[in-house]
Amino acid sequence: MGPGVCRDNAYIFGMNILGIETSCDETAVAVVTDGAPPAIRANLVQSQLAEHAPYGGVVPEIAARAHLDHLDALIREALAAARIGFDALDGVAAAAGPGLIGGLIVGTMTAKGIAWARKIPFVAVNHLEAHALTARLTDAVAFPYLLLLVSGGHSQLLVCAGVGKYHLLGTTLDDAAGEAFDKSAKLLGLPQPGGPSIAQAATNGNPRRFPLPRPLRGREGCDFSFSGLKTAIRERVVAAAPADAQTIADLAAAIELAICDALVDRTAKALRWFRDRYPQGTAFVAAGGVAANARLRARLAALAGDAGLGFVAPPPALCTDNGAMIAWAGIERLRLGLADPLDAPVRPRWPLDPKAKAR
Repeated sequence: MGPGVCRDNAYIFGMNILGIETSCDETAVAVVTDGAPPAIRANLVQSQLAEHAPYGGVVPEIAARAHLDHLDALIREALAAARIGFDALDGVAAAAGPGLIGGLIVGTMTAKGIAWARKIPFVAVNHLEAHALTARLTDAVAFPYLLLLVSGGHSQLLVCAGVGKYHLLGTTLDDAAGEAFDKSAKLLGLPQPGGPSIAQAATNGNPRRFPLPRPLRGREGCDFSFSGLKTAIRERVVAAAPADAQTIADLAAAIELAICDALVDRTAKALRWFRDRYPQGTAFVAAGGVAANARLRARLAALAGDAGLGFVAPPPALCTDNGAMIAWAGIERLRLGLADPLDAPVRPRWPLDPKAKAR
């Protein structure tokens, strides 16, 4: 066992933590060493795009089987890249939810087996909390901060007041922004994941050629809605068929602008609320796969500047699902003595703010 050990709730810097992420369709493993600053010593991701491509979306059973096929080898590769063995690990963290239950079981059972065999702490990580805390890994952001978490399955605005302390300001009433990107890309015949494909196609497009709605624009509150926008996109795509390359580019540009506009409108309301109630807050953070979108980042950075807050978005590779964020969330929790028992359950649904109304 390495120098960083959690004994009697006493924490020592220098822990080597293995992180395992299997909540959806990417098998990811990382090794992160705590310190000042922390070091990502290995961060590997095995994509499942080829397995799911024939079905036009993620098939849970195929995802779970792929995790089984790839995880053991990926762990060995990550340890080799980090130049350590199992005996140098001080803890192991795994995404225990929310997500596809089959994949969550594969990752957590593997992590529990390693923890049991090596007699080291196990941490059951909330996948959403891992996204929320990534800015502290990359930029040492201090609590409290405002977070826009946007991914394939989630669109949320939260106040991050501490590890395990989150206040939900708004969430999607139906579909997530990432799903809107994915479904739109499928309609346009573009490859998955949809966000990067739409962004690439939009480069040479005219976003004003095809008018699209901005759901909930100007309404009270900080909630999102994308189902109506998806319907409008489908109608535009059908009406424009057969679409040539320029039409696809114009549709992609219109879609990207509409989704960004919707996110920016609701986020502006949350920023005003945050500045009024948390004058000690210094940062606005964007995380999740959709936060890798360059145009969205630029818009959000401008919003933060207008509100007098610093803007932080992790590098794109740490916005999408990855093992480093899981390992870091494990470190954050182990610092507080928050290890989990080996019978900790997986949770297909696991809200960050349990007091908020379930949706």
